[in-house]
Amino acid sequence: MTNAVITTTGPDKPGVSAAFFRVLGSYNVELVDVEQALFSGRISLSAYVDLNPNRLEDIEQGLRNTLSIYQQQISAELSDALPRSRSTHAVVVMGRPLTASHLSSVAQELANFNVNIDRIRGLSQEPVTALDLSVTVPGEEESLRKALAALSAQLGIDIAVESAGLSRRSRRLICFDCDSTLITGEVIEMLAAHAGKEAEVAAVTERAMRGELDFEHSLRERVATLAGMPASVIDETAASLTLTPGVRTTIRTLKNLGYRVAVVSGGFIQVLEGLAKELDLDYVRANTLEIEDGKLTGRVIGKVVDRQAKEDFLREFAADAGISMSRTIAVGDGANDIDMITAAGLGIAFNAKPALREVADAQVNHPYMDEILQILGIPSDDVVRAEDAE
Repeated sequence: MTNAVITTTGPDKPGVSAAFFRVLGSYNVELVDVEQALFSGRISLSAYVDLNPNRLEDIEQGLRNTLSIYQQQISAELSDALPRSRSTHAVVVMGRPLTASHLSSVAQELANFNVNIDRIRGLSQEPVTALDLSVTVPGEEESLRKALAALSAQLGIDIAVESAGLSRRSRRLICFDCDSTLITGEVIEMLAAHAGKEAEVAAVTERAMRGELDFEHSLRERVATLAGMPASVIDETAASLTLTPGVRTTIRTLKNLGYRVAVVSGGFIQVLEGLAKELDLDYVRANTLEIEDGKLTGRVIGKVVDRQAKEDFLREFAADAGISMSRTIAVGDGANDIDMITAAGLGIAFNAKPALREVADAQVNHPYMDEILQILGIPSDDVVRAEDAE
């Protein structure tokens, strides 16, 4: 017996697959592997088979005769190659727009590293066009990651590289930073606006996010400017929070897939409690503002949630859920998220500062949180849109 690849392509019509395998069966062909794909009304069906090589021409002619009524084109050839290799990695390419030139550049960069593209499938068209490339990486991946990160910046698209297989599908805990990640603004700056200290606080915040200031010192300095403000500004600020586009869709989809969802914030628990309940979050940790006689004292109670605390809380959540750290995801934007991002099984930098981008496993540089779903390889058919879940 000899191996061969037999393929039919043409308009997709009911009965094509049945007729194809009926002809193969009449020649006692043994199936080794099969792949069928439908795209824009056309079918491509390939079978990797064991057969008597002397019958290959007869089989090909039999298929042509039988499938001619379906307007199919047939090819049949002997093959010594394995039917398919097991892909080692997934490369997700995302853009708005995503052009053929973009994909050509990505494919060429992969070829430069002797990486073979085994399969390409579309994941979504909105909010970005996303393609999932199953690839085989023959050597170490770090150099490839760096090259694709540089190409991503050059082209203005997002490119994420992940290990393929069970590890990609087995993650079950995601932990978000809050300010400029889960929501579009910075809570401390919103509070400061009520005290006329917005510009002063914003400058300190920016320096802290770049890693130029110790986070705890900068937080206490900013909170001190709030002293004497009525506690009612907390509710006013909470009511004005704006979610990053795609957050509801992302959280609902992941929870539908069995994920635990957490938020760890250097902001304030009193502001986030309502949002956490609204989004049905499993875990929430943040700083606590001290209030006396209905006014903010300008101090926080207890230990400040800094970068080490964020990592500690991620580990606490994983332990509580019985989930290994390799099955966790962390998403953030600033230097305060570095420890959490590097500790997680998959660390994602979301429109992040350079210090975080350098250590993250993947980057999202478009303002849509649901790009994370594409990085995880979740196709649009499995996405629970926020408007569909109301």
